[in-house]
Amino acid sequence: MTDLLTPVMSANWADDRAWKLTNYERRDGYKALRKALTMSPGDVMGVVKDSQLRGRGGAGFPTGMKWSFVPKDNPNPKYLVVNADESEPGTCKDMPLMMASPHTLVEGVVISSYAIGVHTAFIYVRGEVLHVIRRVQQAVREAYSAGYAGKNILGTGFDLEIIVHAGAGAYICGEETALLDSLEGRRGQPRLRPPFPAVAGLYASPTVINNVESISSVPAIVLNGATWFASMGTERSKGYTLYSLSGHVRNPGQFEAPMGVTLHQLLELAGGMREGHQLKFFTPGGSSTPILTSEHVDLPLDYESMAAAGSMLGTKALQCFDETTSVVRTTLRWIEFYNHESCGKCTPCREGNWWLVQMLQKFEAGTAQEGDIEKMLDVCENIGGRSFCALADGGVACVTSAVKHFREEFEAGYHTPAWELFPYEKSALFATPPSTDEPRTAVEAHA
Repeated sequence: MTDLLTPVMSANWADDRAWKLTNYERRDGYKALRKALTMSPGDVMGVVKDSQLRGRGGAGFPTGMKWSFVPKDNPNPKYLVVNADESEPGTCKDMPLMMASPHTLVEGVVISSYAIGVHTAFIYVRGEVLHVIRRVQQAVREAYSAGYAGKNILGTGFDLEIIVHAGAGAYICGEETALLDSLEGRRGQPRLRPPFPAVAGLYASPTVINNVESISSVPAIVLNGATWFASMGTERSKGYTLYSLSGHVRNPGQFEAPMGVTLHQLLELAGGMREGHQLKFFTPGGSSTPILTSEHVDLPLDYESMAAAGSMLGTKALQCFDETTSVVRTTLRWIEFYNHESCGKCTPCREGNWWLVQMLQKFEAGTAQEGDIEKMLDVCENIGGRSFCALADGGVACVTSAVKHFREEFEAGYHTPAWELFPYEKSALFATPPSTDEPRTAVEAHA
């Protein structure tokens, strides 16, 4: 099964001090940049277009096409913004990439900026991950010192300033227009579109916003060619990508494999579910994507197959839950997150997620009443598609897909607490083993 893996972005992760420039260069680091600077910007953009690379941040929009939307006749400066505000439950691919090999991202930023005609690029990193911010800042400093960034890059006359920006710590800033507001020093809230960022983004200027993995894929594509990249994956979902396995699996982690691999294959690579347990349900792309069940383990993990199954590939964050897990409790925890992280700008999202929490708490406690499932689904209908951004849609997807696949567990909430049907300590990943120490006092002995 190891032949299934296609380590490209993750090829150097196990190297000693892989994040250092000298070690990155030993792996042909910045060779793609040297090649790109001998080409015209249009040719570089053409290679990315021909590769059919799709955005790895969740939406799956063609990257090269997104770049081409930037107007050439706009007199304002153009900007590239890298969205590194990864903070959705279950999504954990961009942070390890930036920690292990930040120069992969930095090289991608320089090449992408050259192709688009950008002279100022921002890397917007989630504010809580200070260790990642420092690692990327160090890589940017090394790139400046080596002539890969700054003025007159490698003597070609191309200038690029790279700014690493620590985010404001809110999940909503992962939404691209809220991220732009945060970069401009305002409260992170989604903007009404149009105008789209490609026309009026950062500082009302043309802006391209891409995910970390999307930009980090560019150096290998430029170095090896569009045909090489497109030879992997499926007909409409090309290339390789990082799949994140977490939850009740024996060996969770990042698995770089071609698009279209199945969860069954990834679980074999991860050693399967934890011993003595079976897969019950999973998220294909993070908590905001509709859940799927064990019946879907052999579906290709690509954009088209997931859409056909009623879900989304999203960020390919595969949270795997076994039969000890309460779907009601899991859904409640996700909705509590979305309720907390809602920016409050849109009434359906701000109020609707709060009401979903109240209702799900009753299902968890076994105090819900007949008809509450229909009432909850009605609330979902009044939330989804009625807000500026997809945060509300993600919350709705949690609830509706859970009811669709496990309605009987919600019906049990009319009379039985979820913790009786599914004792939570049994699904805990890091349960504390019982102590074998003798009690030290008479009080402890009878506690």
